[in-house]
Amino acid sequence: MKSINPELPVVVTGGSGYIASWIVKYLLEDGKSVRATVRSLKDNSKIQHLLELKEKFKDKLSLFEADLMLDGSFDKAIEGVELVIHTASPFFVAGVKDPQKQLIDPALQGTKNVLESCNRNSSVKRVVLTSSVAAIYGDNIDSLQVPNQTFTEKHWNTTSSLTHQPYAYSKTLAEKEAWDIQKKQSRWDLVVINPSFVMGPSLSKRMDGTSVEFMKNMLKGVFRTGVPDTKMGYVDVRDVAKAHILAGFTPEAEGRHITSSEVIPMLGVAKIIKEKFGNKYSVPTGTLPKFLVYLIGPFFGLSWGYTKNNIGQPLHLNNEFSKTNLGLTYRPLTETFTDHVIQMERSGLL
Repeated sequence: MKSINPELPVVVTGGSGYIASWIVKYLLEDGKSVRATVRSLKDNSKIQHLLELKEKFKDKLSLFEADLMLDGSFDKAIEGVELVIHTASPFFVAGVKDPQKQLIDPALQGTKNVLESCNRNSSVKRVVLTSSVAAIYGDNIDSLQVPNQTFTEKHWNTTSSLTHQPYAYSKTLAEKEAWDIQKKQSRWDLVVINPSFVMGPSLSKRMDGTSVEFMKNMLKGVFRTGVPDTKMGYVDVRDVAKAHILAGFTPEAEGRHITSSEVIPMLGVAKIIKEKFGNKYSVPTGTLPKFLVYLIGPFFGLSWGYTKNNIGQPLHLNNEFSKTNLGLTYRPLTETFTDHVIQMERSGLL
């Protein structure tokens, strides 16, 4: 159990990211001082929304340049703080040509570098790590091997690899490394957030995020002929941000937390959009037969292995611990997807 001094700055790594930006915003609105690390202070296109927050909250937000692959890169930002929220890690599942270099190395080395900086700074009391449900399971079919076909925080992904679901593999390796480093000392504790597929409005206008790309494809007719019959857990980015902050400042917070609002079929996303926006967007109205997914899936980055292990397979995620341990409440997915579309419209992304 750790009590964090609310007067000290909070470090948020990967501060310009989708989830991290909301964490930074909420901390600032709560009156906290924030040190956000970014890859480059020169790339205004990626940090413009942070610069706007910096202007609004004046001396409460400081930006630090730090590189996941560079030893000691986070030392300066972490000096003298008690709470570090480590969100920085690559998230993309399509277009991966070298998974070791693009996913594994930055996720694993980045986690090592940040936590070694925490070891070198004697003030650090708690680290909150952004992991993923991908570190809990690799494919929906894995649920057939667990009690009640329901994943909980006690489960670990044992089926992903460098060649099958490499993103999930990267999250699993990085989280396991974090627990290993934490257990070798006793000064700071580790609290982990394991979100499902994060959706909802972004604070930036960037188009390079997986969540934005998914929603754009859903709205622009890429899936108009139908979507795969696959179930996924979804969660609002704002709820995930709140989960990190609760994990940081709730003294009794501990362990891993499946952070997911609801599991629904992919077609369920389209139905919510259709209900809210009518015929404005060319969203799918049906699912594709599995044999057709085998044929056309590779053109959309869906391997035969993914299709076999996820299409038509059950999925259940138990999110109770996030509610009882952190006091987290979830907003309905109707609000999540509606706000996401409206944000993309206002940002000119459609």
